[in-house]
Amino acid sequence: MQNKLYNRKIIVTGASSGIGERLCWHIAKKGGIPIMLARSSDKLAQLKEQLKNELGAQSYIHIVDLQKQDEIAPVIDHILMEHKQVHGLINNAGIGVFDYIKDMKWDEVLQMFQLNVFACMKISQLLIPHFSNHREGHIVNIISQAAKISTPKSAVYGASKHAMLGFTNAMRQEVIKENIYVTAVNLGPVRTNFFSVADPKGNYEKNVGKYILDPDKVAFVVVANLLKNKREINMPYWMEIGSIFYRIFPGLTEKLFKRQFNKK
Repeated sequence: MQNKLYNRKIIVTGASSGIGERLCWHIAKKGGIPIMLARSSDKLAQLKEQLKNELGAQSYIHIVDLQKQDEIAPVIDHILMEHKQVHGLINNAGIGVFDYIKDMKWDEVLQMFQLNVFACMKISQLLIPHFSNHREGHIVNIISQAAKISTPKSAVYGASKHAMLGFTNAMRQEVIKENIYVTAVNLGPVRTNFFSVADPKGNYEKNVGKYILDPDKVAFVVVANLLKNKREINMPYWMEIGSIFYRIFPGLTEKLFKRQFNKK
């Protein structure tokens, strides 16, 4: 069976840790070439060396702070000048802060929307003409089940993920005629350093410990579906069933699962 990823170049944001790091590893393992974006030059350099030593893989690193809108276009322009063709984009970088609306801090609201929404929108917009010119490309947005199920203390985070899911679904319809695939990846809680910011006290991670996803498993599934026309990846699947039930019976779901929804 032909390996679709062999020698294909895939941009990964938030590549220095967590899901992003594992995405790059699995891309490289399948013969792909990860183009890794993050703020931490040290972590990216270590990952580049690791991929070379463990897998004999080629990779590229680009230092960028996606929370600064004016840094995005220059780094994407540089990548497109450096590489004849880029084949895919995984918008993985994201941040969350769990707080009641009455307690939310406006700088954190802006930070979440810049990283979770605006950066993803901008990078996608910049790459669509490139993919269109080559008549192929794949945009994968790592979103969240929070885009489908609203819960207390995640109003802003959930709103940012609702925005990205809506953007992703509209983009898919716009670019399919250009032979560009668009995939939404909706995840439950994943064991990464995300919770060090979202939930510094560790209560939520402790409460959902038995349900938490392994970032390596998530990355394996996402990479297995790269360059394929896949609408959505939902993990864990039982949570997707719950989100469907929530859309059909929202009031009943909020009543039945009130305790679970308030675990943050």
